[in-house]
Amino acid sequence: MKILVVHGPNLNLLGKREPEIYGNFTLDDINSKMRELGQELGVDVSFFQSNHEGEMVQKIQEAMGVFDAIVINPGAYTHTSVALRDAISSTGIPTVETHISNIYRREEFRKHSYISGVAVGQIAGFGPDSYLLALRAAVGQAGDGRKK
Repeated sequence: MKILVVHGPNLNLLGKREPEIYGNFTLDDINSKMRELGQELGVDVSFFQSNHEGEMVQKIQEAMGVFDAIVINPGAYTHTSVALRDAISSTGIPTVETHISNIYRREEFRKHSYISGVAVGQIAGFGPDSYLLALRAAVGQAGDGRKK
């Protein structure tokens, strides 16, 4: 089974940006923990990060026929991107939306997600563990379609 993890804008700055909200861990820390969990679960985990909406859309489209599920933290695009929503919807790949912070306890504009309506589920507010929970959920959603 193959899982694609898509990290959106500014997540490359984890560990430096707003530690009071996002903590002191880095994106490499998250990827390392996810890679370890993937090994435990017997799945191949690939990572992609971009600050550019079009690149993220392209990567999601290219996942068709290659990946069994997607974990995505769209970052700020959560609240603005119909293009990401359409890409996820168009591929038919089970997608789990995740966020480090609880977006529903933050600014009003962050309480709306364009992605949640096409994702199989959303996990938010558990710091880096949100990603690990999302990976477990993605594996479960991909189900018996395991590719060896």
